[in-house]
Amino acid sequence: MISKEKAPEPLDFFIWTVEDVGLWLEEINLGSYRQIFKENGVNGEYLEGMSMFTTEQILRFIRRCHMKWGDFITLCKELRRIKVACLKGEQRVRQPWWAPSCFSVVFTKTAKRNRQCRVVSLKLEP
Repeated sequence: MISKEKAPEPLDFFIWTVEDVGLWLEEINLGSYRQIFKENGVNGEYLEGMSMFTTEQILRFIRRCHMKWGDFITLCKELRRIKVACLKGEQRVRQPWWAPSCFSVVFTKTAKRNRQCRVVSLKLEP
């Protein structure tokens, strides 16, 4: 049964919870990995860090999550698509639940600028 929950906003992928990652996996047709990712605590911060993984770490991740190579490639392509969308500013910035409404304009501008910078740094690090 497919969940009626809304998939997380891509621009927020740095702060996705384990549940958000699961919803995203469903959206990109990798829902069969939802439970194993949850068991391994794969959240947005973990996904962000994957760009820095060594070959050994990638292989360990694939084995631990019982992923097929093609599915891992799909996962990487979708992560790249999200990062490119962030760079281009194509995703809507969502105000977090904890931010007062009077800060919404300031937060949105700052969040867009900071997240775009963060994605650029991810892309440029070796």
